[in-house]
Amino acid sequence: MRSFRSLYFLALFVVLAAMPAVADDYKAASNTAMSVTGDVSMDDFSITFETGDELAFSSLVADHFIVDGERVPASVYRVADPDDPELLNGNRLCGSGPVTYIASWTAGEGLSAIAVFTGNRAPKSSDQMCASYTFED
Repeated sequence: MRSFRSLYFLALFVVLAAMPAVADDYKAASNTAMSVTGDVSMDDFSITFETGDELAFSSLVADHFIVDGERVPASVYRVADPDDPELLNGNRLCGSGPVTYIASWTAGEGLSAIAVFTGNRAPKSSDQMCASYTFED
């Protein structure tokens, strides 16, 4: 019985490890999100915009971030191939150079914020962003 249970858990682990990550879908809520990104889908590996454009992440570089002077739980990702894609209405994600980092955090009940950055070093706060977008979870 013990070996059967071990085999069962091993098989379950293999199946779960092979499952793809499920992306979270976000509905554009702010005017900037509605006019630039549209709705987005994001997971730990990439963000996909309403246009179908995608930015892949190479790594998670931080799990906290400073927003308006307050340290909050967040995900800060390094973009694998920095780019400033042309999105809805001919608008660019940042407009001032290739996006190198993306941060996301909870922006209130039922809301998430996504900020984009162009610097060579991982951002520590929202003060360094070139643009931010708000979405409904």
